[in-house]
Amino acid sequence: MDAKADTPQNPSKRHKCSACYRQYKKREHLIEHMKISYHSVHQPRCGVCQKHCKSFESLREHLIGPLPKGICSKIFSQQGCQLCLTLFDSPSSLIEHRETCRLSAPAPLGTIALPYIGSQIDCRGPSDENHAGRRPLAIALDCEMVGGGSDGSLELCARVCLVDEDENLIFHAYVQPQIPVTNYRYDITGLTEEYLRDAIPLKEVQEKVLQILYNGESIGKVRLDGGKARLLVGHDLAHDLDCLKLNYPDHMLRDTAKYRPLMKTNLVSHSLKYLTQTYLGYDIQSGTHDPYEDCISVMRLYKRIQGQNHKEEGYGTLSPRNKIVGISDCWRSKQVDNLTPDELYAMSRSDYKCWCLDLRPRSAA
Repeated sequence: MDAKADTPQNPSKRHKCSACYRQYKKREHLIEHMKISYHSVHQPRCGVCQKHCKSFESLREHLIGPLPKGICSKIFSQQGCQLCLTLFDSPSSLIEHRETCRLSAPAPLGTIALPYIGSQIDCRGPSDENHAGRRPLAIALDCEMVGGGSDGSLELCARVCLVDEDENLIFHAYVQPQIPVTNYRYDITGLTEEYLRDAIPLKEVQEKVLQILYNGESIGKVRLDGGKARLLVGHDLAHDLDCLKLNYPDHMLRDTAKYRPLMKTNLVSHSLKYLTQTYLGYDIQSGTHDPYEDCISVMRLYKRIQGQNHKEEGYGTLSPRNKIVGISDCWRSKQVDNLTPDELYAMSRSDYKCWCLDLRPRSAA
């Protein structure tokens, strides 16, 4: 037996990931880790040690969880915002930041509002010819459902609300159910039969919603690829769109229930109530669910995540030897075996589209 290999002077070399700091005995294990980790500048990152985390929840556990990282937790407790998890250079800067980071709950619309509210808005702005990099404006959508069928389990859209980025109510309507309602779910919706007696037919609601989302373009000219569509923000949008019986381009959806950094560490969705309390600092849905309140909250969440300042992922950071083959081929190339951990990280790319890219010119996004 070779005793020299066990001496303190010759410890076995560990291979450390430059992003999440995991260590591996074998280099090939580090390479396999980098292939499936999709580390990128868009991942949530500790402001103290710069460790990458898969989600804000895992970063929160790292900083203020039951077993936080010692030095990181100590510094963050003095200079970190528990809502947005940003680290500031001084306690005074943190105090100033908190005044704008913690938001007040919007006033609920309630159920006494008129059955239909609509406004003609023009978010098209200047022509794309002169503003090729202008980002599409976003619209937040929320629906309230009642129950149909013998057991009340069928989802029927009964109320629709849309707001713009400036939190203006641009559309609200009660929707006429297509089949008899057997459960109004009053404890959640606050709705009774009288609210839906003179409601708008679903087909008319569909047309009005699509006209708003497609910048007033007539339904017959709507492009399925989302050429003139606005970003649609919501929580569990697939459910809302399904109940509205609408299709919308996937790349134009911004769903707080499906956005990777906002999900649990096991990729299960958080509730909108939890996300609002945790990231915006106020409570919603304490009684009945108010679609206007939910729309405002989901738009605020989107804008907060969208406003993050991440470095741009540029392939120019790769070393010359990385550029010999394409990025997708690099992981299969024998050259990978000779790359440093930092160079392996430079090759890694996010497997989701970060919302901060919505603020950048289309050519960069």
